[in-house]
Amino acid sequence: METFTVRHGAWVVIGDGKKALVLHNEGDAELLNLRRVSVRENHNPATRQQGSDAPGRSSSPAGAGSSSIAGTDWHQIEEDRFAASLADDINTAARGHLFKDLIVVAPPKTLAELRKEFGKDTQKCIVGELAKDYTHHTIPEIESLLLTHRPQ
Repeated sequence: METFTVRHGAWVVIGDGKKALVLHNEGDAELLNLRRVSVRENHNPATRQQGSDAPGRSSSPAGAGSSSIAGTDWHQIEEDRFAASLADDINTAARGHLFKDLIVVAPPKTLAELRKEFGKDTQKCIVGELAKDYTHHTIPEIESLLLTHRPQ
């Protein structure tokens, strides 16, 4: 869904696993006027700051040697939790009919996690998706960027 229209009343969710903006279009499709519905930030230190143990090792029963076991990526787990929590809030809003159209903008990993967590009511409202990170842009910049994805 690379082209879409951000109609009046549409919600735009911008997230990256650490920060999320939920915006509401009070303008129309040609002249966006995005207003903040909510903002969330999640303090999520690097995995090396969250875990203290080195990855484990396993040995072969035949005594042929040992191998390391991949360490747990605590940082990614927390980003996935954050996305699931955001999706849960969006699902609640969809069930409450707070929006008819939804545009989701997130990096590919976060977008995949959100898709996995969105319920049927939310999925029916999605009119556009972008696998991009817009969380570090201002609202006027986001409006301009979204207009570039409008059908001509």
